[in-house]
Amino acid sequence: MRLTVFWQRMDEHFGTGYAETFARDHVMTELGGRTVDEALADGWEAKDVWRVVCAVMNVPAELR
Repeated sequence: MRLTVFWQRMDEHFGTGYAETFARDHVMTELGGRTVDEALADGWEAKDVWRVVCAVMNVPAELR
């Protein structure tokens, strides 16, 4: 998954403004105690981060 697709999906689920805030501030155990931004910066694949976000935040199937 390209980062552009990842961010499009984040925006679709959370809204453009909140997607950035969520990615910067929400720490998830499933990402090793990291935020989305930190996980991506640490080399996690965008598709793996998106899967975690979907599982944790109950993203509807049509947005996955």
